[in-house]
Amino acid sequence: MLLRSIAILTSLFALNFAEGADPWNLQKDIPFAQANGRPIQLDIYSPLKKPRDGVIVWIHGGAWRRGSKENPPILALVEKGWPIASIEYRLSEEARFPAQMHDIKAAIRFLRAKQQEYGLRAKRVFIFGASAGGHLAALAGVTNGVEELEGFATDNREQSSDIQGIVSLYGASNLTTILDQSTPHGLGVRVPALELFIGGRPESVPSAARQASPVFHVDKDDPPLLMIHGDQDPQMPINQSIELLGKYEEFDLDVSFVPLHGAKHGGKAFYDDEHTEMMHKFLMGIR
Repeated sequence: MLLRSIAILTSLFALNFAEGADPWNLQKDIPFAQANGRPIQLDIYSPLKKPRDGVIVWIHGGAWRRGSKENPPILALVEKGWPIASIEYRLSEEARFPAQMHDIKAAIRFLRAKQQEYGLRAKRVFIFGASAGGHLAALAGVTNGVEELEGFATDNREQSSDIQGIVSLYGASNLTTILDQSTPHGLGVRVPALELFIGGRPESVPSAARQASPVFHVDKDDPPLLMIHGDQDPQMPINQSIELLGKYEEFDLDVSFVPLHGAKHGGKAFYDDEHTEMMHKFLMGIR
């Protein structure tokens, strides 16, 4: 009877574990840099099976002024074998651009320096982001080797911050044109966000606006790019993705642009099975 009871309890425990457990290992709040006396942290979601060759870095959105690294919406990719590092970065109410780039590039160098410790294969790093995070992901991806965006932190400077692939979901690409392309609703969101992020409207801080715009950094050596953007987006004009598409085509680079018909700014449609598989195949195609 005792053995039977133990067997029943063991079976129930296994069932509950299978039903309730996440299909990944999560290591939370790993400090990778310091800013203003506080740690800047990231979370690593690792597949339960052997990870693929590469790491996805996730950059959250939130108009550069809010949002967090919690619960990235691309976790279905972990089940396909891709480790994901969801990173914190200084928001614009704490620090203006280019602090966000400094933090992102510091995180990439950290992941490469500590890859064995965290069970990663980080020679290849792919950067994903949505909305303002899509903008930052694209900017990080097309500024490989741009020293002024590397930051002043000395930790892990022997490591590269280069990106091998970019996925931008409904992100910005040209801050000098974004306001002219925006709806009245978009202007209400974007003007105060830009004033915090780069220190003013783009026409009043043209140098910062250009430096923060991926379209002005594209060159012949940039990594493959996938963009997905809703064609009814009231907050981030779809022309922002079209501008970056044009720059990539100008240099005959590897680029895919997917307009999501009827989609607005974000939502489940961007992360459904079809688009998750699209992102997975994009990564699998990068050599």
